[in-house]
Amino acid sequence: MRKDIIEIRWHGRGGQGAITAAKIVANGAFVSGYKGVVMAPTFGTERRGAPVFTSLKISREKIYDLSPIATPDMVVVLDHTLLDEVDVVAGLKENGLVILNAPPPASAYNFGGARVAVS
Repeated sequence: MRKDIIEIRWHGRGGQGAITAAKIVANGAFVSGYKGVVMAPTFGTERRGAPVFTSLKISREKIYDLSPIATPDMVVVLDHTLLDEVDVVAGLKENGLVILNAPPPASAYNFGGARVAVS
């Protein structure tokens, strides 16, 4: 994987807006001059409220690798209750960042050395 690609994986529940949020960030990156923006939502026929995730790759150069993200730089979790159901940090790069929509403080959450921001 090229080092100049920022990889972000978004986790949420169907209907919470994880895919919409990723689309907004993707659009903002493109408008800001990033030439490579690839988004790959992953969901099936799950009911509303089921876990969903989407991948977003951003680069200053065109991205030709359309494969799913295996080792994200950042993980955004919109629903902290997913922590009991999904390994949201699977493959997270060393010193990766977890942005978690959960009650503070950030020190209450341990993701094996990952940096954590709580909103």
